Amino acid sequence: MNRFWKLAMAGALAITAPAAHAADKVLTIGVSDALSGGGAVYGEPQRRAINLAIEQINGNGGIAVGDDTYTLETIEYDDKADPTEATNVARKLIDRDGVKYLMGYCCSASTGAVASIIGREDVIMLVGTAGARAITAAGNDNVFRTRPPGDYTGAAAGRFIYDQGVRRLGVVATRDVALFTQYRDALVEAFKEAGGEVVAVETFGGQDRDMTAQLTKVRGLDPDGYFISGYVEQVAFAYRQAHELGITAPRFGFSGGSAEQFLAVASKEAMEGVWDLIAIEFNAEALGDNAKAYAKAYEERWGDYPTPNSAFAHDQVWVLKHALENAGTTELGAVKEALRNLTVPSEVVLEYLPVDGQMFDPKGQAYISNGAFQFHDGDWEFKTKLPSDAAGYSAYFQTIRK
Repeated sequence: MNRFWKLAMAGALAITAPAAHAADKVLTIGVSDALSGGGAVYGEPQRRAINLAIEQINGNGGIAVGDDTYTLETIEYDDKADPTEATNVARKLIDRDGVKYLMGYCCSASTGAVASIIGREDVIMLVGTAGARAITAAGNDNVFRTRPPGDYTGAAAGRFIYDQGVRRLGVVATRDVALFTQYRDALVEAFKEAGGEVVAVETFGGQDRDMTAQLTKVRGLDPDGYFISGYVEQVAFAYRQAHELGITAPRFGFSGGSAEQFLAVASKEAMEGVWDLIAIEFNAEALGDNAKAYAKAYEERWGDYPTPNSAFAHDQVWVLKHALENAGTTELGAVKEALRNLTVPSEVVLEYLPVDGQMFDPKGQAYISNGAFQFHDGDWEFKTKLPSDAAGYSAYFQTIRK
């Protein structure tokens, strides 16, 4: 387990060529994420992205806060995507380590457990991939999230599936993760409103890897399209099993994940033509120069191409940098206010859609564009943007608390 993460080589990795300056103070960031187990496919890339951004910032002279200059370092713990462990990690970071800024948070159940108590704490929590609505819907003024809630994208995905000519949809989806159930419910409602019929909703548990029975049952109802959602490994198994069952109808999903992660389980043939309907996470071709520079720096630093979700965590660090500089102090009340009034920083990788000119809405929620990706010849290809009404969704979001 890493305690403090500092690298002298940071300057070489900065997106822009830095001129390193001596810094006189250190600001410690607490990183809580799934670094082992099934959630590590999301958590470990987030940890890497956070450290990369820190190296870039430190190598470029640190953070100017009033008359002081700070470098960043981390204390990192594996929360295993487990709610109890994540809560224990938060207590260690706050009570023992004295950390005031928490980052990471890839998985909804564990993050939701921390978010339910964090409003009482004198800290700021920056959430990455975890997309359950309740994490920010509760309205704690110290919680900010770069990834939009699942149902923000689900409704757009339902309309997209109908527009692709599907009229009878079979659903096979995880049942015990709020991000996926909220997305699924919004998708089903929008698909029905467009005129489609959902012939079945079959579910599987968080530890399941064999979805053959569910797929067979849905196939018997003769759908002309399938929607499959869950964590990357589970969905990859479902696509492999659908291929083995001879299912040829269009398959649409919601999981995120890189081509390499899917191909570790399913063949190129099994994946060919599959759609992933997600908020546009990391995709260098779709997002432009910052994303290409990020991909290059990440690959040079870690030896792997960045996973789609990693950019949420990368952007957390730059968001905090600008909030600290705008506040001119590390006093948490001032930093929270700076976050609420933050415009989108120029260094972020993702395409954020401001609400009233600000990156975060009144509940600390940011929004990005939605997109349709299709698997072809061994890789994901960006096809088109989906409708993304950030202001409209935010107005609705202000009325709910879960």
